Amino acid sequence: MSANPVSLPLAISDEDFRKFREFFYRKTGILFEDSKRYFVDKRLLERMEATQSDSFRAYFTMVRFQAAGTELQTLINAMTVNETYFFREEYQFTCLVNSMLAEIVARRGDSKRPIRIWSVPSSSGEEPYGIAIYLLEHWPQIDQVDIEILSSDIDTSILTAAREGHFSARSVQHLPANLLAKYFRRRGDHYQIVDSLREVVEFTRANVTDPADMRLHRDFDVIFCRNLLIYFDDLSRKQTAESFYDALNPGGFICLGHSESMSRISSLFRVRKFPEAIVYQKPWGAR
Repeated sequence: MSANPVSLPLAISDEDFRKFREFFYRKTGILFEDSKRYFVDKRLLERMEATQSDSFRAYFTMVRFQAAGTELQTLINAMTVNETYFFREEYQFTCLVNSMLAEIVARRGDSKRPIRIWSVPSSSGEEPYGIAIYLLEHWPQIDQVDIEILSSDIDTSILTAAREGHFSARSVQHLPANLLAKYFRRRGDHYQIVDSLREVVEFTRANVTDPADMRLHRDFDVIFCRNLLIYFDDLSRKQTAESFYDALNPGGFICLGHSESMSRISSLFRVRKFPEAIVYQKPWGAR
């Protein structure tokens, strides 16, 4: 008579971690350093339990070969960090209103095409909605020039949350009280942005390291891509910068996070030092 097999605790070995890290990097461009091991292990084990996988090998096989790709997307959602707040690095919004838009409007002459702004990653919507609020409050030409705001993320669950427009007290803590009252409605312990603003921003899924996704996103005048490239390695940063270059109209601007520098990634862009901020520009006349 044999004993019943004993179930061992699920675990991620060093080799498992290296395999997963390489796979995830190829799929997303995001490279997890060894210092992120605890974060990665925790989320992998959560997904293994949720899918009732009895080993890393079984789970990893499902992620790689599942035809629908739903578990891969769920895993991407779990691995991506989505923490931000309204009016983060507000000085770039000031630069947008006072400097970048003024130059774009002056160069475009009497063109009636809309000015297109792309916020990526969208996270839960604080940045694209924040841009809309800032333009409404501070840009005198808002009633004369059409503006389109598109926001994208690789995380489909966070895109759903962004479309619904619910925010915690922490997310709105830096908003002036008058803007909070004007553009939000209190819903229990959180705030929901008003419907008129929810209709202003279009949300799409995009993986900025996937050329096919990036080819669908074109003709932007300003791109906000803040605090994303820090998660990539040098090769992915360079490829993404080149994709952003292709996505911008000539003379278009890209804004990075305060700790990021396009000069260290690509020579395609011109450094522009405005009174409010340093941003990067696709040269006028470039294709």
